Amino acid sequence: MAAAALKLDETFAALADPTRRAILRRLAKGEASVSELAAPFDMSQPAISKHLKVLERAGLISTGQDAQRRPRKLEPEALVIANDFLIELRTLFDSRYAALDAVLEELKTTGATGD
Repeated sequence: MAAAALKLDETFAALADPTRRAILRRLAKGEASVSELAAPFDMSQPAISKHLKVLERAGLISTGQDAQRRPRKLEPEALVIANDFLIELRTLFDSRYAALDAVLEELKTTGATGD
């Protein structure tokens, strides 16, 4: 499997979890420490750290170094790749729906609908 496809798989797998999506929403507002990211959840810091590792492996976040802190930040490039994939699919389906609409319209105007 191509590297791009594997990365896309990791991205969608990471996005499948609601906790990880909530973490990404928080990081969209700016960098945060593990304890700041863990605060709104009823789970341990090690559990949050596991979620962060999944997000980091998928390339969705990165870890910085700020004195004693290791803040996490959003890395939007993986989301751009996922979005491009979804746009490609939508374009394909839109063209198929347009072709189907044209066939249905032709059937309507020729009276060949079977009525």
